[in-house]
Amino acid sequence: MSVKCLKSVLGTVLTIMALLLVVNCDSGNSNKSETARVQLKLVDEPGDYEEVNIEIIDIQYQSEEEKSWESFTPNVGYPINVDITELIAGNSLLLTDEVVQVGVLKQVRLVLSDNNTLKIEGEDELIPLDTPSAEQSGLKLNLYEELEAGFVYTFVLDWSVQKSIVKAGNSGKYILKPVIKVNAEVSSGSIDGKVVENIEEAETAIANQVVEVYTTDDILVKDTLTDDKGNFTVQGLEAGNYILKITREGYVDYTSAEVSVAVGNTESVGTITLELE
Repeated sequence: MSVKCLKSVLGTVLTIMALLLVVNCDSGNSNKSETARVQLKLVDEPGDYEEVNIEIIDIQYQSEEEKSWESFTPNVGYPINVDITELIAGNSLLLTDEVVQVGVLKQVRLVLSDNNTLKIEGEDELIPLDTPSAEQSGLKLNLYEELEAGFVYTFVLDWSVQKSIVKAGNSGKYILKPVIKVNAEVSSGSIDGKVVENIEEAETAIANQVVEVYTTDDILVKDTLTDDKGNFTVQGLEAGNYILKITREGYVDYTSAEVSVAVGNTESVGTITLELE
């Protein structure tokens, strides 16, 4: 083979190797860009307690590809201390807002400390909440959501206070056994409104009023409380038709017409005026 031919062959080989290197680098960068954004928001269903103070010391997630648990970066820093009874009427706490690799997000895990307390209405002292070791090692919540590149996924963690606190016999102790439902906002909607009464022809907001949401088959789905301005928001509802019900001593029971909820939307029912009996 002549020197000229040899140089030509070597040049071709080097060009091919360079192209392969570029392709591999681009492929690696492409994989790194395959990410989605995950947000976790905490809300509360009302319960008969003045305060329920929870301390979260870690929030972890597990994907189908990775068997190990990874920690989210918290939105406000660890530990996260929150009175979950305040997370009503549209209030929520953004726990984390983070970019992660695409794939199946299997589970998230809330790791609690043992520094959790309860306050009962009419009492001044905070009561320690016994927190079982299982909750301290991590309360697992199943998601199994396929994350696609470029999308934002917001998961609403709906903490039911009333179901989460158990009184232990006559000992006076209260045990924290969290009951949390997870709803993806990409597949849910909301209802909001305001509850008032007319006193001497003056409209007055009704605070701390329970608003219940039922299916058209009269099955209770969720409930919430109004804030001090009478406003309420019910989040994490699947698409469909619902009926609102409000009962208050001394007032005529209120039942709404059907409210149609669409994915990703908030349906406003406006102002609801309760009438005296």
